[in-house]
Amino acid sequence: MIHSSNWKPKVFPYKGTANPTEIDRLQDMTGSVTINRTKIEEIGRSGIVDWRVGIPAVSLTLRQLEYGSIEFWNQLANKSLSNTDINLTDFKTSMVDIAGYKTDDDDTFKGTVWYPKFRLSGFGISIGDPDSLIERSFTLVGEDEIQWQGDNKYLIYLTKTCGSGESGDVSITIGSGDYSNYPAPVEDPDNSGTYILRVLRVRSGTTTELTSSSSSGQYEYDDSTQTLTFHGAQPDDVYKVYYTASSYITGESPFTANDSDLAGISADSCSIYLVSASNYVYRLQNVAIDVTLDRFDVKEIGNDEVVARGARDITVTVTLGRILEQLTPEEVLRGVSSSYGKIDIRKFSDDISLIVKIYSDADKDTFKIGYKFTDLAPTGLDAGVPLNDYITRGVTLTGEEATITNDESSL
Repeated sequence: MIHSSNWKPKVFPYKGTANPTEIDRLQDMTGSVTINRTKIEEIGRSGIVDWRVGIPAVSLTLRQLEYGSIEFWNQLANKSLSNTDINLTDFKTSMVDIAGYKTDDDDTFKGTVWYPKFRLSGFGISIGDPDSLIERSFTLVGEDEIQWQGDNKYLIYLTKTCGSGESGDVSITIGSGDYSNYPAPVEDPDNSGTYILRVLRVRSGTTTELTSSSSSGQYEYDDSTQTLTFHGAQPDDVYKVYYTASSYITGESPFTANDSDLAGISADSCSIYLVSASNYVYRLQNVAIDVTLDRFDVKEIGNDEVVARGARDITVTVTLGRILEQLTPEEVLRGVSSSYGKIDIRKFSDDISLIVKIYSDADKDTFKIGYKFTDLAPTGLDAGVPLNDYITRGVTLTGEEATITNDESSL
């Protein structure tokens, strides 16, 4: 059996040149697969004639403790790991591979589960109560789940960056020279003669998926010599290569434990502000944030793959708990003080901002990460009047813009 402690999650960004990284502080990951097969029947015949095989639909849900790092956000957005600011539109066309490296209770490596080309369809941030740990949740969608096992059990990733004097046909030898620690690619059992799963070229910031061909701008692999040739290469090109093997890279591990970042961050280490049009700032008790990307992933006749990816719309929904100060939520939404004599819901502001600042501890001396949601409009109010308890008030706001940053000045 495979225990969760022996399931090592890793994320591989599709675009850009950032290296794969572990998915740290992951608490739960759930996959849901719809194979999309439809039975075909006909009049005059009993039973099934055949099955129509459609493109599968796969969703992944990940729950992660907030630990103050922007690394996973940058991977999801296909940004550099040193990037400090992310906008919601950065997720429209970005893609990642999610891989889980599996070892059983006898310390025998069993294989890799691979979710290729997954896109973010939504995320949430939850601060449940003053005593809780802050959590992030993510939903990703794709079309494939592949289990690599046997001689193909390890998913391998390597890169080649072309130097100033390298152009035209540029070759590397897997298992030799700079790649002497890399294992030999193993043939795909479903595709005879195919040893390389994917080659991506990053040139001047643009990522292109290459095909196996002798044409310029493509690649070829010779299994007899383990030579991989990139045709039509240019200086500064970065090639990202994926394949499977029966062993891992010598001297490396698929997963390195992160003991440098915080284990988790509790609610007492964050400051939450609601900013109205009149620049009033008030602290809140709790907040739940849900972001949904209405994905528009295009298929075409004559192709069993998704050929274009995007998002029609992005919706941000913020639910706020009871405000601790004397001022009520209605006064904040109206942009007036408690001395103002009339609160008319028709005059609520529609340019409210919510700012969540997260620090390393409750002293709030070291800023770690922040979330800013702008141009929010109130869409709902609710009240709770329980017996023998304090009255509560909930507010729902909706928008479509947000910034995720580890630079406090960006907030």
